[in-house]
Amino acid sequence: MKDKGQNTLPADVYLSFVSSLYGNRQTLFVGMISHVITFSFVYAKTADPFFLACSALVVLVWSLRAMGMRRFDRVDTASLDMDGIRYWENWYNAGAVGTTLVLGSACGYSLLFSRDSFAELASISVTLATMVSVVGRNYGSRRAVDYITLSACIPMVLGFLGLGDFYHAVLAVLILPFILTTRMMANGVRAFLYENVLAARKIATIADRFDTALNNMPHGLFMLDADHRILVANRRACELLHLGSQERLKDCHLDVVLRFGVRNTFFNADQSKAILRQLDELLKGERSRALVQVTDGLYLEFTASTRENGGAVLIFEDVTARVRAENKILHMVRYDSLTGLPNRTYFADLVQDSLAERKKPGTVGFMVLDVDDFKHVNDMKGHVTGDRLLCAIAERVRRLAGEKVLAAHLMGDEFILFFPNENNRRDLETRMRRVHEQLRGAYAVDGMTLQVSFSAGGVTVPSADFRLEEMQIRADLALFETKSRAKGGFTLFEQEMDARYVDRQKLKDDLRKALTENALSVAYQPMFVPDGSRIECCEALSRWTHPERGPVAPNVFIQIAEEIGIVSDITRFMIMRACADCATWPAHMSVSVNLSVQDLRGTGIIDLVAEALEASGLEPHRLHLEVTESCLMEEPVKVQAILQELRARGITIAIDDFGTGYSSLSYLDQLPLDLIKIDRSFVRNIGEDARRFKLLRGTVNLSRELGLRIVIEGVETQEQLALINKYECADLVQGYVFAAPMSLGALRDLYESLGGTPGDSRRRGRRVA
Repeated sequence: MKDKGQNTLPADVYLSFVSSLYGNRQTLFVGMISHVITFSFVYAKTADPFFLACSALVVLVWSLRAMGMRRFDRVDTASLDMDGIRYWENWYNAGAVGTTLVLGSACGYSLLFSRDSFAELASISVTLATMVSVVGRNYGSRRAVDYITLSACIPMVLGFLGLGDFYHAVLAVLILPFILTTRMMANGVRAFLYENVLAARKIATIADRFDTALNNMPHGLFMLDADHRILVANRRACELLHLGSQERLKDCHLDVVLRFGVRNTFFNADQSKAILRQLDELLKGERSRALVQVTDGLYLEFTASTRENGGAVLIFEDVTARVRAENKILHMVRYDSLTGLPNRTYFADLVQDSLAERKKPGTVGFMVLDVDDFKHVNDMKGHVTGDRLLCAIAERVRRLAGEKVLAAHLMGDEFILFFPNENNRRDLETRMRRVHEQLRGAYAVDGMTLQVSFSAGGVTVPSADFRLEEMQIRADLALFETKSRAKGGFTLFEQEMDARYVDRQKLKDDLRKALTENALSVAYQPMFVPDGSRIECCEALSRWTHPERGPVAPNVFIQIAEEIGIVSDITRFMIMRACADCATWPAHMSVSVNLSVQDLRGTGIIDLVAEALEASGLEPHRLHLEVTESCLMEEPVKVQAILQELRARGITIAIDDFGTGYSSLSYLDQLPLDLIKIDRSFVRNIGEDARRFKLLRGTVNLSRELGLRIVIEGVETQEQLALINKYECADLVQGYVFAAPMSLGALRDLYESLGGTPGDSRRRGRRVA
């Protein structure tokens, strides 16, 4: 190493070198005794008081140096800066130079003045002996080595040269290599120690950092030898496994450590064996990681990497939060968030597992449950109450299902159940019906008691033939059959239902094709003034004549259109055709078109109406749009906004089938209505049932107070018409008493035949088939 000088050394290295000068003080005392004895013998031999004075000076210098060293011991060396360290180096150098200067002076004096061979030999010997100690004791200070060497040797060189003898001059010259060698040796020792101090400091820093990192890492760590004994364990490992201090684990076998956990009730014996088996597979490389459930609230995941010497590094971490999150995600994936029942996907897995566990074949059952009129609960009580009702139903389903029957929440208000392990089809059907019966009844929700019934469809098959997708289709067909007959019942699938389903699917395809090919037609049913003298409006009614089946009832194909999502296409066809036809009628006649729920789910109906009016040139007020109360139930605010926009454009808005919904009267005030069409149920038997007629009149009076015009539907007899006219219950009358739905041509003939005197009695009450 190139000597950098004390000023360029790092402070801690510089301090360590200076501190070395103040160490091993016994050598100073031994040296002082040797010097005193030597000079005493020289004084005894020569009787020269100079040597006695040298002894006294040596003692004095040693005493001063001893006092200084005791002062150094009391100094807080950690607080010393470079100047402070340099002060104590200089103080030491002053004492050392004082000693060697006395020795060198004794050598020069003995050579030049004493001329006693013993004095010369003794002085030179003790001085050179002291010089040898420079390498071993004073290497810590380059200046100390230089000062001590020069102060000891220069007086000696001057003494040899002062003798004026060639041979002594040679000795004087030879002392110079001794000085250089001594200096080089001391510098070499200092350089070597300097490198080692830096290396040790670097190693200590690295070790400290490694120890800090090791003990602050979030993972537990065991470094194992080839025999699986623990060489290194960090703090986190001890914390995770509750193993106490790290030092206790060194050289312990991993098996012993885990068994120690067993004794401390951390693991039970079975857990310990299972964990050791997993870790052994991990250490052998048979698995990449091992997840260990230590307790209900702690999961550890282990990984291992092998070392060249056959050992391994075992790293483990607390993955409890991750496992809980994964379990939560898995639960969310498998279970319905509202009811807590399995969802359809997980239900399918459970069914497959149940079938796989069967030891012998038998009959299994599948049932679909649909809550009757659940939409009414949402509309009347709110969706929060509806959700709580579903939770209450799910709880009862779970209780009735028990451990054997599998239950799941399919969607919305539908539940599904799987009945395994039944050998008798009749017993299985009885059990399914019993569950259905026990589910219906009263449910307490939000302080209310709600009476709930279920429409159900079921299917039973041999366990070997069970296919979930196929069974669900069959159960849905049975459910559809239940709803078609009467809600609240249970229907078991029969093979003819499948044929009806196929037939209905074909009818759906045929309806799509008919709509694409414009195969639908329009019939018009007139609305007369009460005396029958004039037609003011006609309701446009869609008709479909199937090429093979003949005429298909509107309630059938409209329902199918709603199921397959093409009812808005039918609405478009009807509005475009009705506006075009109405534009050819007398100016006082209007046309009325029915809108479906799907038509009012977006603002597209507004653009469609505008397009139809522009294409036909029809005045907006001659177009009537009829909405039923069912259209208003789903999103009343949105529907109200759409109707207001249509009415603002001059369109006449009517509410159809008034009185068949749940909250009819509230709509009369909230919605932008012009007409109210009172349902035929209000007219039936009004001649015999006075209460029904009073209800009709009350509804009419209320509507007129709100400024609405009245259309009464379903008037079929002269007696009904007479009562309506007597009490002036209607502005317009629609029904078979005047005319049934008819073609466009028949309608033209009819209004042309009415072109005479409006009050002609011969035309009143005339029925047109």
